[in-house]
Amino acid sequence: MDSALIISNADKGTAFFSEQLNTAAINRISVLSSCSEARRSLLEHDYDLVIINAPLKDETGEALARSIASKGLAQVILLVKNEFFDEISAICEEDGVLVVSRPINRAIFWSALQFAKSARNRIRRVQTENERLKQKIEDIRIVDRAKCLLISHMKLSEQEAHRVIEKQAMDMRSTKRAIAEEILKTYEN
Repeated sequence: MDSALIISNADKGTAFFSEQLNTAAINRISVLSSCSEARRSLLEHDYDLVIINAPLKDETGEALARSIASKGLAQVILLVKNEFFDEISAICEEDGVLVVSRPINRAIFWSALQFAKSARNRIRRVQTENERLKQKIEDIRIVDRAKCLLISHMKLSEQEAHRVIEKQAMDMRSTKRAIAEEILKTYEN
């Protein structure tokens, strides 16, 4: 994790979280005191981690936490008073918000932070794989369109069209997608 946003009214809490994040080598730390400021900041900046020390001066923080987490933009740690922990945790867990009860000590916060880092890394791997698969699907779609054009214009079978694209890709040391795109340019004009 490279960046974090702390949303807290309490100076003592802000100092505690900042110290812990610095210890965890998170250097880009922004501090805000309200949900409205946080919403504006989130429109302009991406954060790897958002820590919400609830309640805040304009909201409880729960809705903001759920909104951020549901978009998958950042890991969210929501700190709430112990008497509200069970209720808020039940509401927020579906969205992936890590709810921690206050008062909090260094060991518990450190565990929550490590869990958030681990979850963030796992989500990044899934997003990378998702992008790779989307690219692969797009490549297949373009190659299939090119094969259809070869079938209709050159009267080839589907296997023959596939072989033509594959052979040109090998001969020209290119990808099947690049060859398919050239075929599309040639026959779609």
